[in-house]
Amino acid sequence: MKLRKFTVLSLAATMAMGMFTGCASTQTAQTGNVETANQTQTADKKEEPKAQENVTLKVSTWDLAANPGITSSVKAFEEQNPNIKVEIIDIASADYTQKLSVMLNGGSELDAFWIKDADTTKSLFDKGQIADLKAYIEKDSIDLEAYNGLANNFTMPSGEIVGLPARTDYYVLYYNKDIFDAAGVSYPSNDMTWEEFEETAKKITTGEGADKKYGALIHTWQACVANWGVQDGKHTIMDTDYTFLKPYYEMVLRMQNDDKTIMDYATLKTGNIHYSSPFLTGNVGMMPMGSWFMTTIISKIQAGESSVNWGVATLPHANDVEAGYTVGSATPLVMNAATDKQDATWEFIKFMTGEECTKLYAEAGAIPGRSNQEALQAIANLEGMPEGVLEALAVKNISFDRPMADKVAEVNGMMGEEHSMIMLGEASVDEGLATMAERSKEIQGK
Repeated sequence: MKLRKFTVLSLAATMAMGMFTGCASTQTAQTGNVETANQTQTADKKEEPKAQENVTLKVSTWDLAANPGITSSVKAFEEQNPNIKVEIIDIASADYTQKLSVMLNGGSELDAFWIKDADTTKSLFDKGQIADLKAYIEKDSIDLEAYNGLANNFTMPSGEIVGLPARTDYYVLYYNKDIFDAAGVSYPSNDMTWEEFEETAKKITTGEGADKKYGALIHTWQACVANWGVQDGKHTIMDTDYTFLKPYYEMVLRMQNDDKTIMDYATLKTGNIHYSSPFLTGNVGMMPMGSWFMTTIISKIQAGESSVNWGVATLPHANDVEAGYTVGSATPLVMNAATDKQDATWEFIKFMTGEECTKLYAEAGAIPGRSNQEALQAIANLEGMPEGVLEALAVKNISFDRPMADKVAEVNGMMGEEHSMIMLGEASVDEGLATMAERSKEIQGK
């Protein structure tokens, strides 16, 4: 996977969830194909300009209530484009990708949609369900560099541009200040290594049974091991040799089986324990997780459902990886290839991924695709954000957890299966990684 540069213009060198900005001017919204600014005129007389048609766009997203930046951005778009109304189709997060596929396969009237799992973008495009935006982008001179390299992930090998990044999220390290204070241990720095993470977990683990405070939590997703292997940008999950993951599996298994500093995988899986619960109840000292979790913590505290005294630091890194390198993804907004309202849909996409919405998303606690120092500062200024969050979010590089490639979803699913075998002790690290390699080759036809 190629290295994705995400450089913030000050501080330590951009995360944060969880974004969309409008351009200063909008184009005339029409149904049908792109029209030129100057309409064709007859030789005898000018045609009277046509009134803007009223258009209603249908757009799908997930968990709308948890993403207030979308609501405020849509409202701003409608105010600036009074002839265009936006109907949001809200789908539960757990069902979104499957229901979106069913809708598109069934000839849905969707005009645009956010893609939850970015690794499905290419397959949707290959099925003819996503429109190429390149002509619109060139026509309106959209500067793709404003997306800090994230837009490159949605450019096909053949040159089509299939979406623009609305927001981004990346992994950071959450920690419980009270647990650190009780143990007399300094809070994690923005230059913590994975070795220091493992050692620190030993120092802050206390108690037994129901009263135990774990030094850390590693969630059950295979990404919560594999991501640390792709953090340097030299590998991806599409490799067919997974020995680069061995140090991270060995670390997590030591923490689980020997040191007992993390909750064991079997307990988390069989109990269907969501990562948020142990952290919000104050039972874990550290947890690597996505930036999207910040607003959840704030909302739970404000609702009186948690009293966790939390902080956030930059994701730990390997000894040979520079501090400020992390792993994440981008959420693209795309156009349904079947829409008959292309121009109006483009105006919506352009606005929602433009500068104005960058501010609106940041003010809602989400990291926009066009993230910059001003956006990160707006996030840091949110009520309930801990001290130091601005520096923690100012990362230097984001490697994508799942690159846009053929069969990536299948490979990711396979890795999850083999991950379970390793974590449950049903296969050694070497055996599990060897099986991953064999199955990856089969899936990719190599």
